[in-house]
Amino acid sequence: MRQRSLVILTSVLTTGALTLTACGSRDDSGNKSGDSGDGTTLTIGVDAPLSGENSTTGLGIQYGAQIAVDDANKNNWVPGVKFKLKALDDKAQPATGQSNATNIVGDKTAVGAVGPLNSGVAQTMQQVFDSAKMVQISPANTNPELTQGKNWQTDKKRPYKSYFRTATTDELQGSFAAGYAYNGLKKKKAFVVDDKQTYGAGLAKIFAEQYKKYGGKVVATDHVNTGDKDFGSLVTKIKNSGADLLYYGGQYDESALITKQLKDAGVKIPLFGGDGMFASTYIEAAGKSSEGDLATAIGVPADTLPAAKQFIQTYKDKGYKGDYGAYGAYAYDATTAIIKAVKAAADANGGKVPTDINDLRSKVVDGVQKSDFEGLTGKISFDQYGDTTNKQLTVYQVEKGAWNDVETGTADLK
Repeated sequence: MRQRSLVILTSVLTTGALTLTACGSRDDSGNKSGDSGDGTTLTIGVDAPLSGENSTTGLGIQYGAQIAVDDANKNNWVPGVKFKLKALDDKAQPATGQSNATNIVGDKTAVGAVGPLNSGVAQTMQQVFDSAKMVQISPANTNPELTQGKNWQTDKKRPYKSYFRTATTDELQGSFAAGYAYNGLKKKKAFVVDDKQTYGAGLAKIFAEQYKKYGGKVVATDHVNTGDKDFGSLVTKIKNSGADLLYYGGQYDESALITKQLKDAGVKIPLFGGDGMFASTYIEAAGKSSEGDLATAIGVPADTLPAAKQFIQTYKDKGYKGDYGAYGAYAYDATTAIIKAVKAAADANGGKVPTDINDLRSKVVDGVQKSDFEGLTGKISFDQYGDTTNKQLTVYQVEKGAWNDVETGTADLK
């Protein structure tokens, strides 16, 4: 269920300035949040798939951000300011994401946005936020083009100053998976499939390139469409290829069906994918067929991070839906980076938040670029491209019906 905020009274824009008023908000559960006295409310937008495909991980992003906002308000991180979340459902559709970005930018109390989940959706949103000089931080996007440009392999150039991410890139994720497949699993022949989407196709391409550099052989490649249900033809191709590993670039919705149909056909090889399939839903959908399958994910397991202990407990106590394991803590850190940038802008302005919303948004972008703090997932800082400086990755494998971490480290690019 999506949690939304209903504004009762909020700051309004009057001739380019924020008017400080009594304010408050109410979430779907009826709990009031916000300021009961003089002050201002600032909005942080969240865009992710909150229904349909990919919603398990999308909801993890929403509620990770919500916990950060609640912590900021409870602990008065920015004196005189209350934050509220504006969560919008992009349904994993680029056009919807672009519309949501326009919606957030049009909210004159909004100072930044967290999301989206899908790299293809992000491509439609970046220019909208950049034109408004509003910061956007994704806890999940991994396509290198988003921060380093279309020619990132030969000539890195940052396309948008306002775009950041707390997730590392597919250049590293694909290489990390390739190294583990060849050296860890001792798999020498891979069949590589992708879903034709920005994230999936990009990740599969990088895996294939790096796998061959390690010494592995890509016996064949193929593509599927998102929403496909019958993979009989693909299964036959894989079976006849002699591959001892299937690498899949895409999300859990299709990969769960592929692995089930593959195993049902007697092809007992593991399916290995990226963070797009690292969700409890993958195991639930594939059942016993998922046993032995693998996925890479950004960072290290959240439940092994001491700083994330309270976050995880709060998530469970609140009964939030979705899966915090993939991106929840990264969404928390992304939201915190925005809030800390607001505080930096206030501190530089005599302890008061700048009243011109456009000026504030611009200062928040600059503040996020200078981020340097310990988050739930480790040190939060960004390089010249807006990429996280945290390059850690983890390989997970399904064991006895649960994801278990089997390898953590950084990628060795060949």
